[in-house]
Amino acid sequence: MTRRHDPDRRDRIIDAALSVIAEGGVAGTSHRRVAERAGVPLGSMTYHFTSMDELLREAFTRFALRMSERFTARIEAAADLEALVSAVVHIVHDDLSAGPDDLVLTLELYTLAARQPAFRHITHDWMHRSRAALERLVSARMAHELDALIEGLFIHVSLDPTPRGRAATRDAVRRLLSL
Repeated sequence: MTRRHDPDRRDRIIDAALSVIAEGGVAGTSHRRVAERAGVPLGSMTYHFTSMDELLREAFTRFALRMSERFTARIEAAADLEALVSAVVHIVHDDLSAGPDDLVLTLELYTLAARQPAFRHITHDWMHRSRAALERLVSARMAHELDALIEGLFIHVSLDPTPRGRAATRDAVRRLLSL
């Protein structure tokens, strides 16, 4: 029996895991469901990942890095505080939910990190990257507060049946920045 050369298999499994998590949550994620979604034999799961926790860590790390890259790119394009305000409005209303599964994956990661301390390093690293990007234009203390505001506004904009609009977000960021 010859082995099929499939150098992208591990990456497909990680992407499939994110898709399965977005669809049914961490609790509904199994090796079998991920293997089916990735189009790989079930045995590939244990070949590439020693446990479900390892697969979840890899998947959520990939997701957090993707979100951080989006965030950092938007913040790095801001040249001053007024541009930062506009960047934050775009982050809250557009970038953090650019993918259809971004809200669910974010909340699933937060829930997993809240329940299992071993996953908190992923959220801590994500927060650190966000704050580091913000610190280009504001103090460390303000970066911490602004990051928390961004996350809270994102959740409210995403889940509130009558979310406040971009103007309300702009006003909140401007007040926090004392503009």
